[in-house]
Amino acid sequence: MAHNVERSIAIVVYPGFELLDLSGPLCAFNVAACMHETPYALTVISARGGSVVSCSGVSVGSSKAIRDRSIDTLLVVGGPEGAVLECDRGTVALLEDLAPRTRRVASVCTGAFLLAAAGLLDGRKATTHWRYATALQRRFPKLRVDADRIFIKDGNVWTAAGITSGIDLALALIEEDFGAGLSKAVAKDLVVYHRRPGAQSQFSTILELEPASGRIKDALSFAREHLHEPLTVERLAGTVCIGVRQFARAFVNETGETPAKAIERLRAEAAIPLIEKGTEPIESVARSVGFGDVERMRRAFVRIYGQSPQALRRVSRLNSRSGSPAMGDADRA
Repeated sequence: MAHNVERSIAIVVYPGFELLDLSGPLCAFNVAACMHETPYALTVISARGGSVVSCSGVSVGSSKAIRDRSIDTLLVVGGPEGAVLECDRGTVALLEDLAPRTRRVASVCTGAFLLAAAGLLDGRKATTHWRYATALQRRFPKLRVDADRIFIKDGNVWTAAGITSGIDLALALIEEDFGAGLSKAVAKDLVVYHRRPGAQSQFSTILELEPASGRIKDALSFAREHLHEPLTVERLAGTVCIGVRQFARAFVNETGETPAKAIERLRAEAAIPLIEKGTEPIESVARSVGFGDVERMRRAFVRIYGQSPQALRRVSRLNSRSGSPAMGDADRA
């Protein structure tokens, strides 16, 4: 795989930063660079340079930014409340200085506070960790916070939600640079699920159901990977070697839902990005995620989200024309 133009990525850290916000994206970009021969040049920078201590106590070496050096992507990581809500002035000044000469700017988790303090989110739509979304909106009223997104792209500025979404963000940036094939290959090397689209909620169906036992979790994971196939209670029970009646009782006790309702939610969740993308007919989407027919999918969407797939696609197209890449307030249940 050959790529010609070098893309320098500078990841900004500061005292008290969240280590996973750095290591997740850094690992994704490094896999792309080392295993797939992409021209990413990675640098960890800080306002003062030298060793920077994370909130977990692990120190990371950083370079002091060279003002006249070109940066393709500038990414600032997040940190616990005390580290970011006060908005380290040196880091904010660094962002103010570098961002105008950078092709693309991004943040992970509460790093959005630093972008906002530097004025880089004024008039834009952004996301952050759901716990801090209200504080971000209250403190920076010129931006529009959508707390229910994995990541959002608004112009050349990207923001990602809580912690692990930094990996989703990095994979999306890799896809923008070099295509979906490379993004999927990197995800496979990282042993993570296929990239969650930016329009997907921070809260997945499996996380919301919160099954207590490993067997019910395994059954749900199996279902998510085989949504296009028939998923009867008998089949799900068989995958985890439990009797049908025992499985059905355990499933309801642990999740509060029947297996059929949970599968319906998983299928609807999988259909959303396909519907928003707008390249496949609604009928094809219904078949690909296992609903079988459009009417069955329509009824499920009305129950779960309060609107039909067709209405959701119309909202997505309107948002796309207005420059908003993610689902808007009208699409929420």
